[in-house]
Amino acid sequence: MEIKSPELQELRAQIILRLEENTPRIEKCLAELTEAEVWQRPNLASNSIGNLILHLCGNITQYAISSLGNLPDARNRDAEFAAMGGFSKAELLEKLRATVRQAVRTIRQASDAELLHVRSVQGFNMSGIGIIVHVCEHYSYHTGQIAFWTKLLKDKDLGFYAGLDLNVKNK
Repeated sequence: MEIKSPELQELRAQIILRLEENTPRIEKCLAELTEAEVWQRPNLASNSIGNLILHLCGNITQYAISSLGNLPDARNRDAEFAAMGGFSKAELLEKLRATVRQAVRTIRQASDAELLHVRSVQGFNMSGIGIIVHVCEHYSYHTGQIAFWTKLLKDKDLGFYAGLDLNVKNK
């Protein structure tokens, strides 16, 4: 068994923490929305929450599962944005959960050599570290969009940090 460096183990742990904290936020948004609202687009230049979830699944699969996991890339990116429905809230959430679970497994199992190895992903040359950082920031970015669109539709705070004092000073 390969011994993994403590520094790369910490990186894996932090990436996984961020991935796993975003899924419940999206779940909370979906719970607030009707089936129709999930597929509603704010305007022609924007995507629905349903599109964003399909896009997240496609991106996470292409980068973390396929590239880092050394599996074939079967992504159809255009279909993620072209969809106007076809998945219920429950189906979207299950697809997202399953994708994130598989990505987390892949990240946990990736050797240090895989995290340092540079490969081509979606036309970009990236190390495994670059891949997991991209997946983390991309997931967070679109989670924020989903939260914003939900707040706009429902005119309410989603309470992601309810019960926490975010004014505590650094020590």
